[in-house]
Amino acid sequence: MDRAYRAVLFDLDGTLLDTLADLADCMNRVLGRHGFPAHPPDSYRYFVGDGVENLVRRTLPAERRDEATLRDLKADMKEEYGAHWADQTRPYPGIPELLKSLRTRRVPMAVLSNKPHSLTVAVVTHFFGLSPFAAVFGARDGHPHKPDPGAALEIASALALAPAEVLYAGDTDTDMQTAARAGMFAVGVLWGFRPREELLANGAQALAANPADLLAYFT
Repeated sequence: MDRAYRAVLFDLDGTLLDTLADLADCMNRVLGRHGFPAHPPDSYRYFVGDGVENLVRRTLPAERRDEATLRDLKADMKEEYGAHWADQTRPYPGIPELLKSLRTRRVPMAVLSNKPHSLTVAVVTHFFGLSPFAAVFGARDGHPHKPDPGAALEIASALALAPAEVLYAGDTDTDMQTAARAGMFAVGVLWGFRPREELLANGAQALAANPADLLAYFT
């Protein structure tokens, strides 16, 4: 370990929370209402992570990804998921203990998600409360989504830290690309939605097999 970092920026879905079952169930219900086939829950590991519009696009047959269909299903999915995001979603084992340990060590923590901003704040508040986090950002109108590094850099600036002082923990190619573009230390978490090969191919500088592994980066 060459150095200790001064803050940690977490992805949400697949990193802090196991949201896959609720996302899959909600999207499959929406698809069914519109006459489209459902997908196996495990397929959603590769559908999610880049916002609701991309989720809808990836689940639709290629020939039905027109703007009108995308608009209708996106609106329906927002409503469906807005009513059911806490049905089966839970923190991953070890995450509450990790957050408690980081807070004890006075490590600033933040969350950056491609969920809509208001929903991101609601979800984080429900499962963890806002008090452990210095910042909680979701997808905001007028701001590019991950993997654009803008929001990550905004969080580093708010913490008065250089990007290189921030550890970024995430579970997808999008997260690793975001960290790399922001100049943050990219740690791919192996308990999330995507495999180690994807994380390494997209810029992961280290891998964490379980949440407690992240504590080694903080004194």
